[in-house]
Amino acid sequence: MPDIEVLVNDFVAKLSKRKVEGSQATARLTAELLRSVVSLQRLPPINPAAVLIEAVRGIGVKLIAANPVELAVGNIVRRVLHIIREEDLSLLASKTGDLDLSAASDDEGTIDHDCDPIQSAAAAAAKSFLRSPSLHALLESMPDKALPSNIYTSSSGGDSEEKSKADKLARTRKLKHDVIEAINILIEDIDTCHELIAEQAVEHIHQNEVILTLGSSRTALEFLCAAKEKKRSFRVVVAEGAPRYQGHALAKELVGRGLQATVVTDSAIFAMISRVNMVIVGVHAIMANGGVIAPVGMNMVALAAQKHAVPFVVVAGIHKLCPSYPHNPEVCLNDMRSPAELLEFGQFSNCMDFGMDSRAPLVQVVNPGFDYVSPELVSLLITDIGGHNPSYMYRLISDYYSADDFDLQGRQRK
Repeated sequence: MPDIEVLVNDFVAKLSKRKVEGSQATARLTAELLRSVVSLQRLPPINPAAVLIEAVRGIGVKLIAANPVELAVGNIVRRVLHIIREEDLSLLASKTGDLDLSAASDDEGTIDHDCDPIQSAAAAAAKSFLRSPSLHALLESMPDKALPSNIYTSSSGGDSEEKSKADKLARTRKLKHDVIEAINILIEDIDTCHELIAEQAVEHIHQNEVILTLGSSRTALEFLCAAKEKKRSFRVVVAEGAPRYQGHALAKELVGRGLQATVVTDSAIFAMISRVNMVIVGVHAIMANGGVIAPVGMNMVALAAQKHAVPFVVVAGIHKLCPSYPHNPEVCLNDMRSPAELLEFGQFSNCMDFGMDSRAPLVQVVNPGFDYVSPELVSLLITDIGGHNPSYMYRLISDYYSADDFDLQGRQRK
């Protein structure tokens, strides 16, 4: 069985070389890796949750550094850290509840005044011992015949130590088991996010509507096709999404599944938006303020939709919800792609060649991969747990993440 370091290094290599395509696949593989880390991690009987948190945090920093643009990696790391904290608190609460029940049973035993006086005295002594640390007061209040015969022997202390050690080991094993089970549920949620989002399509897409989309999002594709399966008849206007032209591939997918699609150039979006009833798009990430990071050109679509009072609806799995804000330094908002997607170097070689001197080229190519759309431009966020207003993201973040894990890299540097 490979050790933790080998598993982590293999996944870091995949992330750095971008061999994993799509946020959903990246999120799933991250969760699977962290599940293996939890399973292989050796935990001490004392404070195992803290050791597990530090191990997962350290690995998370490595994964984020390998591909800082893919925010889903950090989201899953924070989700797993939150799971560890929640399971540890659950075990602690369970243990405290057992102690309360034990103390309550002792109190009930002292109410029966008709029982043996020796047993009553012993119960009173036990109750007094639980409430007071004073051994002298305990011995003074107990009759001699109520004292256990082995009170001064060391065997009781040894048994107590062995029992305490066994309890700690059992608690450590249960913590690891519960965390792994919770991660399995997380993986299942990631796998089914498209289906859960698509189930809500019939509530938002109506008969004879015209819907505009941009990019090549599988979530948006499944959302539109789910409405088609519910006998909704509508048309889809697809912006081609230059320079990568992902809209062409999306249009083929839509037509292949029985939908009517119209491909338009990106520059025609403002001209077409007045004929559109709704904009439905997939995004790369949802930020803490309700804004989204989406394929380049999306902000232009959102501005056009706002200008013509057209709802701008975002569909995305909850694993894309990031607890960071766009202005946070650890958030890499953009990804500069190859200039070859825009220009052929053969035709522009004389303009772009540095030559032997240190002068800057006459033509510089900037090819960003993403846009940022502010929350004021977003009408609705549809996730696998329902539709929400952008201002509701803070509540979801408090449910899915712990505040101590928001800044993983900053805490690691300390």
